[in-house]
Amino acid sequence: MAIGDVFTVDGCPDLHYVDTGMYDTEEYGAVYIVDAEEPALVDTGIGTRYENILDALDTVGIARDELKYILPTHVHLDHAGGAGYLAEACPNATVLTHEIGVPHLIDPSRLVAGTKAAVESQWQFYAEPKPVPEDRIEGLEDGDEVDLGDHTLDVHHAPGHAPHQVMFHDRADDVLFTADAAGIWVPSVERIRQTSPPANFALETCLDDVETIQAIDPETLCFGHFGPREYEEPLMDGYARVLEEWVTAVREKRAELGDDEAVINYFVAETGMDEVWSARKARAEERLNVRGVLAFLDEQ
Repeated sequence: MAIGDVFTVDGCPDLHYVDTGMYDTEEYGAVYIVDAEEPALVDTGIGTRYENILDALDTVGIARDELKYILPTHVHLDHAGGAGYLAEACPNATVLTHEIGVPHLIDPSRLVAGTKAAVESQWQFYAEPKPVPEDRIEGLEDGDEVDLGDHTLDVHHAPGHAPHQVMFHDRADDVLFTADAAGIWVPSVERIRQTSPPANFALETCLDDVETIQAIDPETLCFGHFGPREYEEPLMDGYARVLEEWVTAVREKRAELGDDEAVINYFVAETGMDEVWSARKARAEERLNVRGVLAFLDEQ
């Protein structure tokens, strides 16, 4: 597997995904292509290397003027940063995202400022997002349906990771596009890691989102980070434990050290992911997730 490679999801011949090479890291960022009567992209990457997504459409056999929908699961720029670029390249596509996020893709200035504050030095990997034209974007809410002709995507609000996050359930393939609600699936080590970035991470709501996934009970989970995985209820029970244990660990280390920067540095040094991703990405990821938990604890 390499950056730019396109794969078909097992058991779903009309569902494909591309490794976007997010943060110059393989097997970290995925964008999905639903090759339906009305074709759609789920998520858009960070804008950098958006041409890989266009090339993936070519590989699947979808002309750019035939793409019907661009569906960012939420407006964090690792999922929506390419929306403006792809909308420009695919002139007949409508961007659909949660109604809370719509204004931020029309005018991404506040989104950019918030992202820079959250991701710190990782900003160098991002492309400056292009605004999505107001007449090319519409809002979604929980319970909506996206009609792709021979596929229907049910919209499920999943606000634990971000208030503007939704998941899409494809009834035809029984696939759930999880956004970040199911955590980060790391295929090379076959385990799920937490994602808890500032400033909106909320443990209890994230656990509610896990219950939503369990209630949907899909056949396949399609992770934004990274790739498809057969659904099993113990997998999501495990993710709930990961979240709870992660927050507990950060809380206890803060009580022990009494200094937030020391807490961050402790977990960065203990990441254990620097042989899976690059050392730089692994440490930046850990720093981001610790900061999110610390902000959550401050609100308790």
